[in-house]
Amino acid sequence: MDKCTESSLIFFTDFEKFDGMQATLDRLRLELEDSQSLVKQLSQVQLDKRSTCAQWDPALPVVYVITPTFARPVQKAELTRLSQTFMLVQNLHWIIVEDSKQKTALVSNLLKNSNLNYTHLINMTPPQWKLKQKEQRWRKPRGVTQRNAGLTWLRESKKPAVDRGVVYFADDDNTYTVQILNEMRYTRKASVWPVGLVGGLMVEKPNIDPDTGRVSSWNSAWRPERKFPIDMAGFAINLRILLEKPSVKFSYQVERGYLETDILSQVTTPEELEPLADNCTKVLVWHTRSQNPNLEAENRLARKSLPPSNAGIEV
Repeated sequence: MDKCTESSLIFFTDFEKFDGMQATLDRLRLELEDSQSLVKQLSQVQLDKRSTCAQWDPALPVVYVITPTFARPVQKAELTRLSQTFMLVQNLHWIIVEDSKQKTALVSNLLKNSNLNYTHLINMTPPQWKLKQKEQRWRKPRGVTQRNAGLTWLRESKKPAVDRGVVYFADDDNTYTVQILNEMRYTRKASVWPVGLVGGLMVEKPNIDPDTGRVSSWNSAWRPERKFPIDMAGFAINLRILLEKPSVKFSYQVERGYLETDILSQVTTPEELEPLADNCTKVLVWHTRSQNPNLEAENRLARKSLPPSNAGIEV
């Protein structure tokens, strides 16, 4: 065999080896991609197992939670706390309505990553009803436009003869238990329960007549003469009632502090209210509010035209 022929054989053999190695690499790459896909699927399965909300039961009434929200430093923290609770409730649909011209990335991403059943809406508060800087929170009714937007979506999407459930108006700065969210789903007309840390009291609640099991009076310090001296966090309304009465909505044209009384008066009477939370003997909701953070150092950065501390990171 001459040297030329020998070199050709060596080259051919090396080429075969290279071709074999390339085929092996391609096979390993496909196996790696399959493994990564499997890991991703398993991770999602584990997430679904942890999240009760992913286990949808067509026979179970749905809890529709309408939450107004607006941009502020504590918004993501507030919504994260709510979402972590809602994830533990089966058949819950979160209708979150931003007071904004457009859907924000913060809320969109939070909802997308929450594994919740949700509807994301926007509806801006009319300028004349927006709180001015340093204006007290109680000076103007808040969340009216957003709650009504949630009701409109329900009326356009659900049918009274088909869809079963309850509607709850849950502000984003309160604290809710899984227990009350599960109890309210069986509301026939309108249900009520105590709310902690509201109205200047440790608890504001309906008083129940032990003989009739009905609301007989109210434990309320602020404007106790109201027909329904109750906080927004203290009641829920049957979905069918709201679908069959399209005129029922929140209004700016009510006396300060009467939003709850106004909406409940359109659907029920005090005598018809259904007490929950062990006959209104337990506090399962709290009217909490995050303290405004001290951002003086952040303001100094802005005054010096320096980058903010949260540049490139969502807080």
